[in-house]
Amino acid sequence: GRVPITTTYLEAGLCPVNVHWHLGAEHLSVGEFDEGGMGPDDGKRRLAGDDIRKGFRCHHYDKTDARFTTEYAWQHCVDMKVGETYEVHWPHSDMGACGTPNQYQTPFYDGVFCHVGTKLRGLEYTQEQIGVQGQIFTIINDEDYFYPDLFRGMIVMGSYGEDVAKYTG
Repeated sequence: GRVPITTTYLEAGLCPVNVHWHLGAEHLSVGEFDEGGMGPDDGKRRLAGDDIRKGFRCHHYDKTDARFTTEYAWQHCVDMKVGETYEVHWPHSDMGACGTPNQYQTPFYDGVFCHVGTKLRGLEYTQEQIGVQGQIFTIINDEDYFYPDLFRGMIVMGSYGEDVAKYTG
């Protein structure tokens, strides 16, 4: 019976230490993002030069809607594809270099355990010291859905972030 963090991570003293994404959703939600989801059919997807498995896809893709098919001039998230599903993760930790220029680190384990030697209270407390936010997106080319900053954590305004699974493991 370990209990997950039920407050915001900020209230629990954690800060985001990395941001990364996966092609497709890693976690299954039948009818929302699953094997029946759709996306652009471009053969094998290659990100960072490696063949990777597509994760679960959302059911929003519409090949007749230009928002899902008009490519975007990516400046930072190169090799992402309009119309595709991505799961974004924000690992958080109270052992990170919070509030310093080294707060965000790659690989994310370096950020999560940055100060493990001085801040780890014991392995039985890691569920209180480490957490990961995840959010699934279908990328569309539509400025009405623009969000200016996904670096600091998941979207929690409006109805976003209301229905959240919280667990340890």
